[in-house]
Amino acid sequence: MSPTLVASVGHGSTALWYLTRATGLVTLVLLSATLVLGIVSSLGWTSERWPRFVSQALHRNLSLLCIVLVALHVVTTVVDGYVPIGLVDAFVPFLTPYRPLWIGLGALALDLLVAVAITSGLRRRLGRRAWRAVHFSAYLCWPIAVLHGLGSGSDTRVPVALVIEGSCVVAVLGATAWRIVAGSAPSTRWRAGAALVGAALAIGIAVFAVVGPLRPGWSKRAGTSPSVLTQLSGSGASQAASGHDTGLEAPRSGPP
Repeated sequence: MSPTLVASVGHGSTALWYLTRATGLVTLVLLSATLVLGIVSSLGWTSERWPRFVSQALHRNLSLLCIVLVALHVVTTVVDGYVPIGLVDAFVPFLTPYRPLWIGLGALALDLLVAVAITSGLRRRLGRRAWRAVHFSAYLCWPIAVLHGLGSGSDTRVPVALVIEGSCVVAVLGATAWRIVAGSAPSTRWRAGAALVGAALAIGIAVFAVVGPLRPGWSKRAGTSPSVLTQLSGSGASQAASGHDTGLEAPRSGPP
């Protein structure tokens, strides 16, 4: 293979790698914005400059855009092929040998999004009660997506990525707190329980980030199979040349 062809393949692969990382972050932002708008709509909040139909239209359009970006994120990850993540891994959780738990959470979040999208299209046939039961799984999808991004992403320790992910967490939990305080609730006990769950979620995400992905050697502790670690560790020079970064540190006496 000629040097020119090798260079062109490397540049194409690098572009896919950067694209899959960028689409992952943007998808988290859109998913968080969709959740915030859904909470705002559920409260019935309006103003002269922000009528209710604006929130509903934005919520719907952001949901569709989120699904498009998730699809792009999956396609670029699979096509890039630098880490062993196949198309089946995108839908069936915990099969890939590369960070199986955290990649699996991404597959689980995708499955939930697909379920929400399908049931939204069939809303009239399903009935409101069945549709709402599935639609509320979007609330579960968000923390799963956050953990997926923190645990599987190679940009977790990059300051810009941390600021984006932290801002998403603050925005969603802030809107949830507003929903608890301002919305109608069955009882004070329910409000207290919801507030406790929200606080536990925020603390849990922060603690996980500090003791997990933000510490060196995360790829090994994330469950990456030894064979994959050996393969990726042995390609440190090609990572630097191609622009790939899997979050692995340069090995001194063995795999990270």
